[in-house]
Amino acid sequence: MSSDITRRRLLGTVGAAGAGGVVVGASGGVIGARVTQDDPPTTLTTVGSTTVPFHGKHQAGITTPLQARGHLAAFDLAPGANRKTAAALLRRWSTAAQKLTAGEPVGDDTGVALDAGPSSLTVTFGFGSSFFDRTGLARQRPEALEPLPDFTSDALDPKRSNGDLWVQIGADDALVAFHALRAVQKAAGDAARVRWQMNGFNRTPGATKQPMTARNLMGQMDGTNNPQPTDEDFDQRIFVPADGDPAWMAHGSYAVVRRIRMLLDSWERLSLDEQEKVIGRRKSDGAPLSGGTETTPVDLDKTDAAGNALIAADAHVRTSAPETNGGAAMLRRPFSFHDGIDEDGIPDAGLLFIAWQADPLKGFVPVQRKLDRGDALSAFIRHEASALFAVPGGAAKGEYVGQRLLEA
Repeated sequence: MSSDITRRRLLGTVGAAGAGGVVVGASGGVIGARVTQDDPPTTLTTVGSTTVPFHGKHQAGITTPLQARGHLAAFDLAPGANRKTAAALLRRWSTAAQKLTAGEPVGDDTGVALDAGPSSLTVTFGFGSSFFDRTGLARQRPEALEPLPDFTSDALDPKRSNGDLWVQIGADDALVAFHALRAVQKAAGDAARVRWQMNGFNRTPGATKQPMTARNLMGQMDGTNNPQPTDEDFDQRIFVPADGDPAWMAHGSYAVVRRIRMLLDSWERLSLDEQEKVIGRRKSDGAPLSGGTETTPVDLDKTDAAGNALIAADAHVRTSAPETNGGAAMLRRPFSFHDGIDEDGIPDAGLLFIAWQADPLKGFVPVQRKLDRGDALSAFIRHEASALFAVPGGAAKGEYVGQRLLEA
């Protein structure tokens, strides 16, 4: 057998033969010829070959374009774990993530992602408020990591909220994403156990004739009014400055994570006109009801011939707009979820809401308070889980994520 045949190619070829039901005794020569041919490796598709660097100023998975598959997991440190335990864990996780995002196998690899490239895989790590007490680092806990306030629309499950550590995994291939999730879980070893885990998805890249804003399970475009990296104040809104406090959070961000169930049966009973009034945008193209295209700024003052506001007083785009919330803004980077049908035949589906900001007290909190007081969309959603995590800046080569905190 040719020495330069890779294990990945060999297994892929044998797997294909097995799937076709080939009988080895009858056609062993054919199989032998196929697995020993010195053919050039098959070129990966664009989706499979795309790599997002693990190392950098910021962690990947924040400004990275939306991926088709996502896994979120929170971990609690094991009883007796300490700062040293946490440092070793983050070192293992960072090493695994660096290899995975480069398309390389890790340790006792499960083989789940054989034949696939990195597929835009990102692995992002964060710390919950409880982490700092567990590791004796309470003095290093950021003020911005104070618990989120209670909101009247909350129906939170504490078992699916919060956590010492958080991992966000995203990829454009489902098997690549799952492979990373298993690698992270296995690398946790005895140091931490899973507190909760959630799975999400988005539209697959290339499924539309041109790149488009993603749609959520209500059929609405979600993320139209997001801050853009080209905005002059983008970094100021999304990332902690280099001289921020505490110092270990430099170039980091804060992630608000909410499991928001959509009451789809109730929503889908509304007419198209009623749905659009709730949101304040056309469903077909995301354009505001005040006119224009998807990217046209919403004109909250525009009225019809009778003097009625084109954007209703409780429309979602009005209650969430930065101009009605003191300029508060956040980068929304969600995944949709569907966890089956309950005993009443109602879909357990909705949005894994992930919002990034430099300070949640200036980003998420004021906007959610405004929504809580009178957003028409609130009648069709339910917040079922919530968490807030401090996500440090990216690791330089030779470093692990969180090293500046854990080895200060």
